[in-house]
Amino acid sequence: MIGIGIIGLGNVWEGPYRTEIAPLIRAGAVRVVTVCDTDPAKRAFALTQYPGAIESTEAEAVIAHPDVDVVLILTAMPAHGPLAEAALLAGKHLLVEKPMATDLETAARLVELAKTAPGHLIPAPHVILSPTFRAIHADLQSGRIGQTTLARARYGWAGPNWGQWFYRAGGGSLFDLGVYNVVSLCALLGSAKRVTGMVGTAIPERIVEGEAMQVETDDNAHVLIDFGAATYAVVTTGFTIQKYHSPAIELYGTLGTIQLKGDDWAPDGYEAWENARNAWTVHPESNPTWRWTAGLAHLIEAIETDREPLIRPEHGYHALEIMLAAQEAGRTGMAQNITSEFPAVTYEGWDAVAPDRRARHDPRS
Repeated sequence: MIGIGIIGLGNVWEGPYRTEIAPLIRAGAVRVVTVCDTDPAKRAFALTQYPGAIESTEAEAVIAHPDVDVVLILTAMPAHGPLAEAALLAGKHLLVEKPMATDLETAARLVELAKTAPGHLIPAPHVILSPTFRAIHADLQSGRIGQTTLARARYGWAGPNWGQWFYRAGGGSLFDLGVYNVVSLCALLGSAKRVTGMVGTAIPERIVEGEAMQVETDDNAHVLIDFGAATYAVVTTGFTIQKYHSPAIELYGTLGTIQLKGDDWAPDGYEAWENARNAWTVHPESNPTWRWTAGLAHLIEAIETDREPLIRPEHGYHALEIMLAAQEAGRTGMAQNITSEFPAVTYEGWDAVAPDRRARHDPRS
């Protein structure tokens, strides 16, 4: 049985990951060995969910515990990189929520460590695991809409009223929201070559946990990504969007169009226009219970079957470089070159992903 250590017991654990772990426990695949948070009430609640688990206030104790095989990092974003590095150095498998680091230097060390470390590193988000995403990926690979020349992705909401770190340095809408779209577009279109954009702070003061605070990072962004060969995509994101009713991702090709409905983290099927048919084809959501936390089950399956996970650290690094470049472009008004690349997404060796057993949850809740 695989032992899990959880670092961070906030909203991300309490709703989505808690219910992600439950069926893995029922199946006898995992047990939670230790839980960590600075809040005693959160630790107490977690212990009611995992009888026999050990509580801790120190992340280092979780990582060092001999019965912990997988470290689940669900903390505030600035802590992700250092904790992930420590877990890899300790020989653990780990899943780290997005982004896997907030600076390129730390992210680069994670990529290098992951090449030789005994444990797998899976950085969120896990959008490439959804059956709908896989179907769209297959359509593009088959040439269903010809050569993709333009794309658009969107994800945003009004922003959290908890967790001041969302609005501090190392947080922001790109790292929290836009990362989904960036990861999705790169998985579909390949490595980016150049980035520009308008990235800034539209609402300079927020009320968070009942207190007024000054926003120190981006809450509003349009990011233009150049994939080479005159293939361009735009990401629209921000803690400035109240509601929307439009596809999450649109892919425009020389022979047609594909539109992903819902959000890329919560797909609701897709539609495809083909010039040859002169009609739209509707593909209803094939698995309405797919959830955005599915990377954990995928990691457990990779460990059990001794396979490399589909989600690669290089992909997470590339997405981070794009987001940081977009922020720099917003500050300077100058396009930024992207120097990293990542292996093309391929599902070879993974004919199916781990089964889904519950309804998905909104990562904003």
